[in-house]
Amino acid sequence: MITLYGIKNCDTVKKARKWLDDNGIAYRFHDYRSDGLSPELVKTFADQLGWNTLLNRSSTSWRQLSTDQQADLNADKAIALMLATPTLIKRPILDTSDKMLIGFKADEYAANLTDASAAKVDS
Repeated sequence: MITLYGIKNCDTVKKARKWLDDNGIAYRFHDYRSDGLSPELVKTFADQLGWNTLLNRSSTSWRQLSTDQQADLNADKAIALMLATPTLIKRPILDTSDKMLIGFKADEYAANLTDASAAKVDS
């Protein structure tokens, strides 16, 4: 099953969900805030996507961190920050079970979600 990770009120997540719905692609939505995040899940994201790619340094949440929190980043520190403040994670993350995509680009979703890798929703 395809899983879309994000925050339900995020505009980019809304676009991704609409695209998936409009294209009849079955998926499960995992909201960071209501469904939570485990250290193992964030580590999996970081391993698959790279912690630098995963960390949203242009977010309001990032700008609200202290200079000490932003300094001397490594994978462990970045993962700890993302667990403490999930809005630091770029979104959405789409897990097709074959690969993970971060962000939303319709052409990228279309190229990676074929009939072979995605179950169509019965109408």
